[in-house]
Amino acid sequence: MSRIDTAYNYFMTTYGDNIGSRYESHKKSELRDTYNKIIKANKESPLYKIADTSDLGQFAIDIKEHANAMSISASNLSPGGDDISAILNKRIAHSSQPDSVDVLYVGDDSANAEEFNIDVESLAKPQINTGNFLDANGHNFQEGQYSFDLDIRNHSYEFQFNVNKGETNFMVQNKIVRLLNTSDVGLSARLITNSAKQNAIEITSKSTGVSENEETLFNISSTIAWRELNILGIDKITQPPSNSNFKLNGVDHQSLSNTFTVNKMYELALLKPSKGSVHVGLMNDTEALSNGVNQMLSSYNGMIDIGLKYTGSHQNRALFNEISAIGKGMAGSLSVLGINADALGHLSLDSSVLSDAINDGNREQVFATLTQLRAAISTAASKASINPMAYMDKAIVEYKNPGKTLTAPYATSAYSGMMMNFGL
Repeated sequence: MSRIDTAYNYFMTTYGDNIGSRYESHKKSELRDTYNKIIKANKESPLYKIADTSDLGQFAIDIKEHANAMSISASNLSPGGDDISAILNKRIAHSSQPDSVDVLYVGDDSANAEEFNIDVESLAKPQINTGNFLDANGHNFQEGQYSFDLDIRNHSYEFQFNVNKGETNFMVQNKIVRLLNTSDVGLSARLITNSAKQNAIEITSKSTGVSENEETLFNISSTIAWRELNILGIDKITQPPSNSNFKLNGVDHQSLSNTFTVNKMYELALLKPSKGSVHVGLMNDTEALSNGVNQMLSSYNGMIDIGLKYTGSHQNRALFNEISAIGKGMAGSLSVLGINADALGHLSLDSSVLSDAINDGNREQVFATLTQLRAAISTAASKASINPMAYMDKAIVEYKNPGKTLTAPYATSAYSGMMMNFGL
């Protein structure tokens, strides 16, 4: 389990910020298609043994996440389905500081969408209560049954927990964390560790901001188990909730959340305080196309980098060769669009060349080439995401009977959403 824990921690620290983003949702049909592809890959996969290297989990996770980025960027390039040219007729919002203000156009395509400036002064924050740090193997709690009260948004709850004989501080704290997380009352709890290897419970509200008649989002108290609550310290507020503060065209505004709409046209997601004014408006047609192509090339280059990163440790150029072959195979037709490769195979776009190609009467050829590129990137992304273990160093132990292939749900590995037996 330690190896899986290491891989999971790497995933959360490296890619965890993307979880739950609006670009990560899927239709039932898409999930069903992915499931069917996994089943097919497992049916056709031989039994193999993988070299037990320290970066095995990181390699597989990097492949899957960059493959996912490739797939998303390729899909975003064709908002009208398979016809990339539809992007010229689609309204796409633009932020002059996308790392500070992410924007999505949600209005009607026929409406008059006015541009505006926004100055982000501070973000909306959740409430955080941080308990006392306790020795993990200590025994600060006596055997017995205890409870504490939680008041949150006009609702009151009573939480009860038992301390059994011999239970350590870590066991008791972990028990309370699980209790809060499974209760689904709008709080998220976890254990944090200090330099002395002591643990404390950190409780964070899932909502942010406070209305005029509020000061806190939740309060924890107990009249019965006041001693145990005092030991835990989870009633102490270490970060009070606050609203986002910003200016729209110079006028001060506040919001309970960091995501809101402006004039029912733009959905804004505040990411960090801005450096001066952020201009929000609509892209022109060729600008929107160039932006979409650049996003797809950026994700493509990211996968190239992953292939290069692990080539030395795994002595396996399969991933790099497979991805770079896309750009090499289309080099001639891509150069006409202003897409060229460097010595390592990274692709870059000259937006002026792309714009000239569209406006000089080569529009059909431009979109035919982009469609071919997008299809190749989507296919490569799907293959890498379904079975990243295909790019690992491995020794084939046994091939399956080609006439009687059976589903082997655990063959693909833990890092493909399945499991792996390292002791094989």
